[in-house]
Amino acid sequence: MNPPAKPWQRAAARLGLGRAAYQLWHRPLATLARSRREGGPVAQWITARGRRAMRLAAATLPPVAEPPPDAPTVGFLTGRRFWFQTAFCFWSLCRHAGQPLRAAVYDDGTFDAPLQAECRRLFPGAAILPRAEIEVRLDAQLPACRYPTLRRRRAVYPNLRKLTDVHVGAHGWQLVLDSDMLFFRRPDALLAWLAGPAQPVHMADVQDAYGYSSNLLAALAGQSLPARLNVGICGLRSEEIDWDRLERWSVEMEAAEGTSYYQEQALVALMLAGCDAYCVPAADYRLLPDDTECRQPTAVMHHYVDLSKRGYFRHAWRHVWNP
Repeated sequence: MNPPAKPWQRAAARLGLGRAAYQLWHRPLATLARSRREGGPVAQWITARGRRAMRLAAATLPPVAEPPPDAPTVGFLTGRRFWFQTAFCFWSLCRHAGQPLRAAVYDDGTFDAPLQAECRRLFPGAAILPRAEIEVRLDAQLPACRYPTLRRRRAVYPNLRKLTDVHVGAHGWQLVLDSDMLFFRRPDALLAWLAGPAQPVHMADVQDAYGYSSNLLAALAGQSLPARLNVGICGLRSEEIDWDRLERWSVEMEAAEGTSYYQEQALVALMLAGCDAYCVPAADYRLLPDDTECRQPTAVMHHYVDLSKRGYFRHAWRHVWNP
């Protein structure tokens, strides 16, 4: 959570001192702290080597069969940085689903022509929504003059695009997955939802991670929020999203407690407060798997956040495809 800037911080920013302090002091300290959390430089190097191997392996994945026009669609916000993870996620889902699925790719601004060609090779029939088309739709239906906070936040906070870019102007139920996931078994609960969605769907977090105080969020929602909601899996009905309310909430959240990396998750939790939403079983759709689980997966799916990325890049992806 980022609190509003203090007067001395604003003055330093005007003098250009904020960036210098960040580069010379705060950034090195943050880098050192992260290195310690991740096991030190040697451990980080081993993890980075596994990440590079996974990136190379993604280009060797064989294509899936082209789905029929009525196949259920699974959406991803992705681009150059995350494509190899997106590829592994959807490929592993298709491998275990036992039925045709179609990918919908929402360009994060870096989904260039070579990536589009690779996407079409690997996932024939995929729907690719380029950034220019998304921007036109947003300007028409979520104009900055009416939704200044959402549009400003979307420009600097990519996670919000999983709401805006996917749902603005769309109709019906849209399922969006984070890219940093792998499937190891048939995801019966998720496939059942796709076959006949009737309520929002999400997965379970290990704790509440909304980036804002529970008192503020409860006041905005008028009631308690769902516990431990995680939007790594998120299925919503586009036309039921009240963008005026999301704009108002965003303004009030930022005014009260600043911005947050978890703001998108908080907004979804606010929308689903009091709703009969479906949470897929936490034992099967596992967030933050430990090293043992990454080495020998037993769950249906893993969502690799924080320190579980070490096991993701070192071990887990090799259970999906290891050329």
